[in-house]
Amino acid sequence: MRYEDRLLRVLTYIHDNPDGDLSLDQLADVAAMSRFHWHRVFHAMTGETCAQVVRRMRLHRAAGRLVREQTAVDEIAQNCGYPNPRSFAQAFRASYGVSPIAFRKTGQLDAPALLQRKGDIAMHPVEIRNHKPRRLIGLPHKGAYMAIGEKFESAAAMIAARNLWDQCGPMIGVYFDDPDAVDESDLRSFAGVEWRGDQEPDGFESVDIRGGRTAVMTYKGPYATLKSGYDALYGVWLPQSGETPADLPCYEVYLNDPRETAPEDLLTDLCMPLA
Repeated sequence: MRYEDRLLRVLTYIHDNPDGDLSLDQLADVAAMSRFHWHRVFHAMTGETCAQVVRRMRLHRAAGRLVREQTAVDEIAQNCGYPNPRSFAQAFRASYGVSPIAFRKTGQLDAPALLQRKGDIAMHPVEIRNHKPRRLIGLPHKGAYMAIGEKFESAAAMIAARNLWDQCGPMIGVYFDDPDAVDESDLRSFAGVEWRGDQEPDGFESVDIRGGRTAVMTYKGPYATLKSGYDALYGVWLPQSGETPADLPCYEVYLNDPRETAPEDLLTDLCMPLA
């Protein structure tokens, strides 16, 4: 079995079993390698230890549920692999800088209500840029947008396994459907990276992004609260701008690495192509 295939199996297993046995021994079994060698291979290929990836994925999933649902915090903790609420709160605060309850209060944003009290929407810088066309390689995703992380992890692992990063630009997510108009299970998106090489590698799909005038909001904060950026872009900036969106999907350009950046310091360009 190729090392790339072993890595993808493990990443898929982690995403599919957030509250299951994600011990090093279990992940080594999934990879069909010895614990000692698998740990070294995983770290060398991803830049993170297995434990760091598990912790980041679990907390990312929890953050998304905190701002999308009214489920009790203890239940979210349990479902994300933290049977002890205190240990969950400590881990969440260490990563996000606030308690889960405080994060829910600041991140829970209901679009219809916000559009009635626009002064409460936190604005971020928006400017119109002329973007060049981009070719993306990556993997398609269907389902909740907050669950696209698995495809980003898999695409990044494939790129790392093949030594292709020197031919790639930033990671970019394309979101084809309106989550307020399409059932969550039917949402279509694409986890990609800008391809700057010549021949596209096998095993990836590709998406082309049209160049031209684009409204860009640079959003600072956790991925789980990106919806508040879109609320501001569509609900405040667009009506005041005199611009018309093109009949094209929005996309996100991720400007720093979530493996090395605190959630509150993540920078994302929310890009709206204009007519």
